[in-house]
Amino acid sequence: MLRTVFILRYALITWPAILLVGAAALMAVFPAQDWWLVPLGTLCLCLVLIGLHDLRQTRHAVLRNYPVAAHLRFLLEAIRPEMRQYFFEGDKDGTPFPRDKRAIVYQRAKRELDKRPFGTQFDVYQEQYEWLHHSIAPKPAVPHDGLRTTVGTDRPYSASLLNVSAMSYGSLSANAIRALNKGARAGGFYHDTGEGGVSPYHREHGGDLVWELGSGYFGARTKDGGFDPAKFRDVAVDPQIKMVELKLSQGAKPGHGGVLPAAKVTEEISRIRGVPLGQDCVSPASHAVFSTPTGLLEFVAQMRDLSGGKPAGFKLCIGHPWEFMAICKAMLSTGITPDFIVVDGKEGGTGAAPLEFMDYVGMPLRDGLSFVHNALVGIGVRDRVKIGASGKITSAFDMARTLALGADWCNAARGFMFAVGCIQAQSCHTGACPTGVATQDPLRQRAIVVPDKAERVTNFHRNTLHALAELVAAAGLSHPSELRPNHFLRRASSDRVISLAEQYEQLAPGQLTADPASSPRFGEAWAVSSADSFARVG
Repeated sequence: MLRTVFILRYALITWPAILLVGAAALMAVFPAQDWWLVPLGTLCLCLVLIGLHDLRQTRHAVLRNYPVAAHLRFLLEAIRPEMRQYFFEGDKDGTPFPRDKRAIVYQRAKRELDKRPFGTQFDVYQEQYEWLHHSIAPKPAVPHDGLRTTVGTDRPYSASLLNVSAMSYGSLSANAIRALNKGARAGGFYHDTGEGGVSPYHREHGGDLVWELGSGYFGARTKDGGFDPAKFRDVAVDPQIKMVELKLSQGAKPGHGGVLPAAKVTEEISRIRGVPLGQDCVSPASHAVFSTPTGLLEFVAQMRDLSGGKPAGFKLCIGHPWEFMAICKAMLSTGITPDFIVVDGKEGGTGAAPLEFMDYVGMPLRDGLSFVHNALVGIGVRDRVKIGASGKITSAFDMARTLALGADWCNAARGFMFAVGCIQAQSCHTGACPTGVATQDPLRQRAIVVPDKAERVTNFHRNTLHALAELVAAAGLSHPSELRPNHFLRRASSDRVISLAEQYEQLAPGQLTADPASSPRFGEAWAVSSADSFARVG
């Protein structure tokens, strides 16, 4: 309602006032016989004034880059309900991303009312519809700043249950990184650097960082592309860096490696990453410093030692199940456990990936997360290893379901990008992002006004956690850590409803080591895995 009033006021008061003032000024200048120039001149003057206002305003990034023209987008969004449904909320097939979730992000980031009338927009009898059990005796919601989990033992870190997922400087612009980090500091949550390394823009506002180290070893790289322990130590001991994370694979393109197109490799990025200018910056598909599960864990332990005991872990998208079982066997044989594992689902996003990889390679988040959680339970180390999760997590319901399946915290990339100003133009790989989020063009990235967008980042985090606390309270629970798979149900068919506990097998502590055959799914992968090789054995 407030938005409609604003649009009407803008259309009925602001524009006529500008037209009258402009017409009066022009009538005083032109002689009577040339008054036909007045309407044309008035229109031109109005457009110039609007354009100047658009360039100076700080609220809308797209208007700063496309003055005057971008008003058409806001006009279409404001027409309700049919046009708004199409242009803003969009289709419900999830392609490329559910726009009703985008609406929630924008509303929470801008501190607008995130409620809506007329009930659910979904057919509650359609297959795969999911819901959360509520309690007839709900509990008071806990404050959002109390929703945290402790990671690590030597130098533990108290992580928020919602954080900024891995997005590198180079993929994102300097102003986008500044806004994300400034927002993270204000909101008390961490900002994952992505594998592009720790840039000056990550450090500028002092927000907590998780340094992600990929197969390119950017920021700790030798001239030939290997790992340099001394360079790693120099960066990792920085107090701003709270945890160190080894990237094994990324959900959107597991087994493919990463690519920063040459168009985005500026002189500054070349210097930060230690890569040639004017060439595609390629992260190899596999690591050069280890080749076995045991070697992986030894490298994670080395990262922990070099960082001064900070929590160290790794991120991966689950592929062959026996490969993760091999890592589990290596944990038992070496006694080395990571402080955390981040499970990335195949539905996670990226700036550039082949279509086949993005759509058809890798295990979806829920399946991979449940597998990792139960494997760690099954070998008896779940209490020593925390689990983070990422992959199209945007709403509080997404978070609650993910936490119920075994995650200790969630990471989000897309939601925070929307908060910074992304309109999902899908031009990330071209360097021509219209809102300045995913570009190195200084003219385009000026669209991002850091203080304004940082506040939206903080707002989105705070309001989403507040919504999570309300969901947990409605379920009669005191904390999200009490959520379990049996709290969530889904319609498997028109006449059958199952809980997530029924959909995903739940192992008992130590079950996998004591009696692998008791679980066909986990037992089969266990039988063909080895701590000495990622390859299938037997």
